[in-house]
Amino acid sequence: MTDVAVNWAGRVGKFAGGLYDFGVEREALARPAGLVMWGTDTRLLFDTIATIGELPEGAAVLDIPCGGGLALRGLRPEQRVRYVAADISGDMLMRAQRRAAALGRTDIEFVEADIERMSFGDGEFDCCVSFNGLHCVPDPAAAVSEMARCLKSGGRLIGDAVVRGAGWRQDALIATFRRTGVFGPGGTADELRHWLTDAGFVVERFQRSGAVVHFTAVRG
Repeated sequence: MTDVAVNWAGRVGKFAGGLYDFGVEREALARPAGLVMWGTDTRLLFDTIATIGELPEGAAVLDIPCGGGLALRGLRPEQRVRYVAADISGDMLMRAQRRAAALGRTDIEFVEADIERMSFGDGEFDCCVSFNGLHCVPDPAAAVSEMARCLKSGGRLIGDAVVRGAGWRQDALIATFRRTGVFGPGGTADELRHWLTDAGFVVERFQRSGAVVHFTAVRG
């Protein structure tokens, strides 16, 4: 890829990230957009994020890719956990920092990290949350394995991903996002399940809504 193409792809990714960030943080916009684009009920996403507030005090949480800090809304104001927000994009990390500041959270750790090769220790976290990210990474199977490595035995992975096979309209949109560099190779729902089980996870929840699968899995 030429330098011009790389720069163009970077601008497209930054613009798409900002547009996504604006829409997904506003439930009134997210619900119709999710239905039109992916045929999905975004209430499932927000309900899943709310479960972060159920984590016990002192739990260690890894949020990757954190994007603009959407999952931070799941934390209760008085909840005290170790929360690490990680992303490969410096722009997204800055957005997440602003989000944390708006929520009055001064205890969030922000780390620039590649989800496929993270510097965290083995078994460092009790919970990993990964929303709307696996369909964007170059090697989602490697990303799932790396998240498994960073989780303690019995630790939970909570997240979602856009998958192929929901319908021609959604598949066409996925193909467009892939051509512009916004999405990675992604996979089908069956492939997503295999990424989880191959990484040593026991799948507890696997709920498909349109082209989005919501999952919870426990590290064996």
